[in-house]
Amino acid sequence: MSAADTAHEAGQRPDSLIDQGVVGYRTPPHTVLVEAGRLRQFARAIGENRAKHADESAALAAGLPGLRVPPTFLFCLEMERPDPWDWIAVLGVDLESVLHAEQSFVHHRPVWSGDRLRFDSHIAEVTAKAGGALQFVVRETRVTDEHHAHLADLRTTLAVVHR
Repeated sequence: MSAADTAHEAGQRPDSLIDQGVVGYRTPPHTVLVEAGRLRQFARAIGENRAKHADESAALAAGLPGLRVPPTFLFCLEMERPDPWDWIAVLGVDLESVLHAEQSFVHHRPVWSGDRLRFDSHIAEVTAKAGGALQFVVRETRVTDEHHAHLADLRTTLAVVHR
């Protein structure tokens, strides 16, 4: 039986808990250009066939500035940072103990192909459940454009299972 199992059975926290000192950790910001070709591929993959998401010439003819970015596409762009797992490495846990728990987003204005986006992320919260056998880590990301307009807020929650 591991030390974590013994501690859990005794009502104590496992030794491998994520240190609260990681709260506030900021990953280096990164910038991404939203490319129309990738948006068309993503729209096709999710079954989105409306012109504003899939046909750039139809979107432009309708007076739109480009293809409209579907809400969840920002999570794909967020993963384009040079090291998308750097914030998990900071937690000091084995990637095999990490589960995706939740994602949410709030859009403040539409995002279009051709926009240059900046992603600024930080670890916002670490909480423990089940005597520390399970921890939840929340990362929040602010998305802005090249004019510093606030476009969206992304929130990713991971569950870390301590065995």
